[in-house]
Amino acid sequence: MNPEDEMSLPDYKSADKQSAAAAPLSPVVQLNVGGHLFSTSLSTLRKHPDSRLAELFSGQPKLRPDAQGRYFIDRDGSHFRAVLGFLRSEQLPTENIQEVHREAVYYNIKPLIKRLEETPQLFGELVGRQQFLSRVPHYKENIEVLIRIARAEAIAARHSTIMICVLRTEEDLGFYDNAINSLEADKESVVTFGPWKAVPSVKDLLDCVKMDIESQGYKVSIQPHVMEKNFLSRSYDFFYKLTFTWW
Repeated sequence: MNPEDEMSLPDYKSADKQSAAAAPLSPVVQLNVGGHLFSTSLSTLRKHPDSRLAELFSGQPKLRPDAQGRYFIDRDGSHFRAVLGFLRSEQLPTENIQEVHREAVYYNIKPLIKRLEETPQLFGELVGRQQFLSRVPHYKENIEVLIRIARAEAIAARHSTIMICVLRTEEDLGFYDNAINSLEADKESVVTFGPWKAVPSVKDLLDCVKMDIESQGYKVSIQPHVMEKNFLSRSYDFFYKLTFTWW
């Protein structure tokens, strides 16, 4: 057989591959989301065209199958059932709201994001607490510093105690130098919050500090630091002891 005849023979394997690649998707889709198995319809996954799920299943799927041929999404699937529930019937979850919101953001399902952010659980967090904390200078950085100092002081210890200073107003800030100089503790490791221009109180800020540290798995308590009264100098109530308990 001459080379020209060989070149003219149809490439059956290539044609089979192209045919398989062009095969339409089944209307029923089997999913493996991080080990959690789901069956749903193609129309459900494509319900919101600008979502990541619709993008993944537009045209030929952009996902690799697992050993059983299910389309595999490499993400924790613990809350994917709630996402599917909304896509199927616009049903909102009644628990794990923040976790489902995180998944909605990942899959870019905007109607679900909006509906979840209107629930009391997220509305209070996003509109109330987070808006307040955005007005407290360096709040997130201070939380990271507190954890870093506590971990550094945890060697061969049951507790790590850090001094924090809370300055509610600009007037309080004016007394900062005198207050810090009157402190007998190590002044270098004091972490300072404030001042801020918002309604929440010092107690509200301390509750936020405790909540955000404990959300990362730590066990903490906060107590006022009682300074010795001195008739020759003013005492200040800006200081609190933040204690991490390790065991």
